[in-house]
Amino acid sequence: MEEISTDDAPASIGPYSQAIRYGDTVYVSGQGPANPETREVEVEDIREQTAQTLENIAAILEAAGTSLENIVKANVYVTDMNNYDAVNDVYAEYMSEPFPARCAVEVSELPIDIGVEIEVVAAV
Repeated sequence: MEEISTDDAPASIGPYSQAIRYGDTVYVSGQGPANPETREVEVEDIREQTAQTLENIAAILEAAGTSLENIVKANVYVTDMNNYDAVNDVYAEYMSEPFPARCAVEVSELPIDIGVEIEVVAAV
């Protein structure tokens, strides 16, 4: 196992790694829309939050030697399912066919006050 860490994505807020590479697979911990430099959430719009979240994931995947194009599985957590269409629209802009396997669920709360969190598994 190899820990993956980059300053181009927000540091972890708990006892977990940004990502772990195991063989030819990278497991990226749930990411949110925090600015990597300030570690603050600077956007409220769910579309902007989703874009920043995916930018953070892209940075971690790059540090691991892979990219968004190699995501095989994604889990999307939203705090309001009414935002699902907006999250999905932005998600579709970042992903390419064949699209990753995915689940999307509404959760009552996330560790910080955000509307979306995404975790992914990618091939290297």
